[in-house]
Formats: sequence, C-alpha cells, structure tokens
Amino acid sequence: MHHHDEHQSLHVPVLVAETLQYLDPKAGDTYLDLTAGYGGHADAILECTQNAAGAVLVDRDTHAANVLHERFADSGAQIIQTDFLSTSRMLADEGRTFDVILADLGVSSPHLNEADRGFAFAAEGPLDMRMDQTQQLTAADIVNRYPPAALADILMRYGEEPKARRIAQLIVAHRPFATTTQLAHVVAKAWPGHSAVHPATRTFQAIRIAVNDELRLIEQSLPLWVDLLKPGGRLAVISFHSLEDRLVKQAFQEAGVGYDARIQVLTKRPVTAGNEELVFNPRARSAKLRACKRT
Repeated sequence: MHHHDEHQSLHVPVLVAETLQYLDPKAGDTYLDLTAGYGGHADAILECTQNAAGAVLVDRDTHAANVLHERFADSGAQIIQTDFLSTSRMLADEGRTFDVILADLGVSSPHLNEADRGFAFAAEGPLDMRMDQTQQLTAADIVNRYPPAALADILMRYGEEPKARRIAQLIVAHRPFATTTQLAHVVAKAWPGHSAVHPATRTFQAIRIAVNDELRLIEQSLPLWVDLLKPGGRLAVISFHSLEDRLVKQAFQEAGVGYDARIQVLTKRPVTAGNEELVFNPRARSAKLRACKRT
C-alpha cells in the first residue's frame, strides 16, 4: 500500500475555508460526508461540531475506508464502505437526517495516481479503473470490446473530446490493450504535436466515468441529499469538471424554485479556490463548490 507522504497533495482537502463558511458547522451538529476519502474535510468539520457520534463518513474505496477507520472509528463516527448512492438510499430509508452534508466528488478518486489501479496514463498499470474492486466491468472491457460508435459516444459525452470518432477508430485498430501506457500512446496519435494537457487526459476521464457510472450516481444522489437535510440543514457539493458541476447546478435549480421550493441556493455561481490555495494545492484549480440550505 502507498504511504501517505507519497501522495500528499491528494490528501490536502480542497476549499476547506469555503466549505466551512457555507456549511457553517456548529457544536452538536450531525454530519454526513459522502466522499470522506482520507478524512481531510471531516477533520475540519468535526473540529467544529465536536460530535463524532453524530457523524457518518462514507467512501467506496477499501483503502480510504481503512484510513477512515484508523482516524475516526475510536471517536464514535460511523464509517460505511459503499458508493454514495447506496448509502444515501439506505440512510433515507432509515429516515436519517443531518445538519451538515458534504460531497467532494474529487475525493471519490484519491487513488487516481496509484499505477496498479490503472487510472493514470503516465504510470504503467492494468486497464482497470474500478473504484469498487468487486465490480465486474473494467476499463479493459470497454476499450477492448465496445464497438467504435459506443466508444466514440463515451469519449464525446464524458470526455467532451473533440476527436472522439478518430480516437475510437484508433482504439479499435490497435486492440487489444493490456496497459494504461499502451492506450495513452495510441490515443496520442490523434493529437500530433505537443499540448499543455496530455492528449489522453479526456479519454481517460471518459473511460473512468463510464466504468464507474459516475454521472448517474451523482444525478440520482443529489435529490436524496436534499431529502437527508434537516430543516435549516446545509449541503455543499464540490465538483471537478463541467459535467458534474452542471448536474449539481440543475439539481439545485429544480429543488430551489417555485412555491414548493425545498432549498435556498447559497452560491449564486460556483465558488472556486483563491490564489493562496492554488500555490500549494494545484488540484484545487478545477474545484467548484455549490451550496444550499434546506428551507
């Protein structure tokens, strides 16, 4: 297993001051963290609530769940290892509600740099990309088996990749692939010359989203998160690309309009990181926070 110092930047939570500002956690508040990762945000919020016994920390990744157990189990926090949609449904069925709810969608991937999980195109690894290791479907299945039209659709929809069709053709022509670096090398052929962002970035994002069904999970979870808020309770969602941010914005708009509005949106536009934070945590560059309050 990787030691913490190796991936330090991945453990630095993003937008902490902003999250505390909008969630406004108070002593005794109950708290649900749907993507607790290694507990960076949880640490800051529990400091304010002083109520670990009223906290539920969730992560679908085994390694993250183990770290959460080490850090928080003794304090009385409940730790659940499953995806956030299943957890949200379970808590809603139990009639649980919370004062403070956080979903940092970037933390559902603290292992993106671990070569052996196959998320990174820079490090050689198997074409896996499963966040839940018990799931059958892997990146290799998609890359090696999907027909070109389905591949192009994934790259367009989830990667917003302008050369989706060309890349799909290249993938089909060079199959089968066993490793991340083989795939990255072939995808790069669609983008000759150099660019600031590796030409495979969008393709890898798209395949990862497809493998883990990420956007459907988010879309179906958002209304449940509103349901799980106590009256006056606050929800913050931090997203890392435009597709996620759009889903959050839409869900907030739906729940926040009309005479039966259930929430008040607290963020006119998404809140982003200040310059001080960007200096020591470049990952915060794409982070966007939106928050709402249950009426």
